[in-house]
Amino acid sequence: MSDDVAVGASARDLWWRPLVQGILAIVLGLLFFSNPAATSVTMAFFIGIWWFVRGIMDIVLMFVDHTMWGWKLFMGILGILAGWLVMSYVTKAPILTTLGLGTIWVWVLGIMGIIMGIIDIYQAFKGAGWSRGLLGVLMILLGIWLVAEPVRAALTLPWVFGVLLVFGGIMAIVAAFQLKKA
Repeated sequence: MSDDVAVGASARDLWWRPLVQGILAIVLGLLFFSNPAATSVTMAFFIGIWWFVRGIMDIVLMFVDHTMWGWKLFMGILGILAGWLVMSYVTKAPILTTLGLGTIWVWVLGIMGIIMGIIDIYQAFKGAGWSRGLLGVLMILLGIWLVAEPVRAALTLPWVFGVLLVFGGIMAIVAAFQLKKA
């Protein structure tokens, strides 16, 4: 038996993984719809834990792989501090901490949208077509709105996450059954 067949069989045997992920995504999405504040606060706490652990891992990796050790040290310290701050403040002021995280996330998305929009417009002038330029203009406008109204945009994040998780969960479940049939 060739390696391709063995790999295909093992992938087919793991069809249940995207099924479980899809079900969990739908449940989490529905939690964002049913209780957006509590779900957002809980997610903010877990983001703090993730940043904290990631920071520790970055510092440990610095000793294992010495390349870019300064960057790993910086990111490790930043991750530990950010995780600690989020975990400690989410217990003191849960809604404000969660809104603050959402606002920072919206700012990052807004700036990324503006930059990507500029790149799309540039590529449109280089021959990528008018649709690419139109997409660039729309991305710039969305980015400007996100940067101009970060708190308002952050307040919609629980519902945005809910929609993305439910649809993503449905897609994962469909993919699981397609994998099982393959």
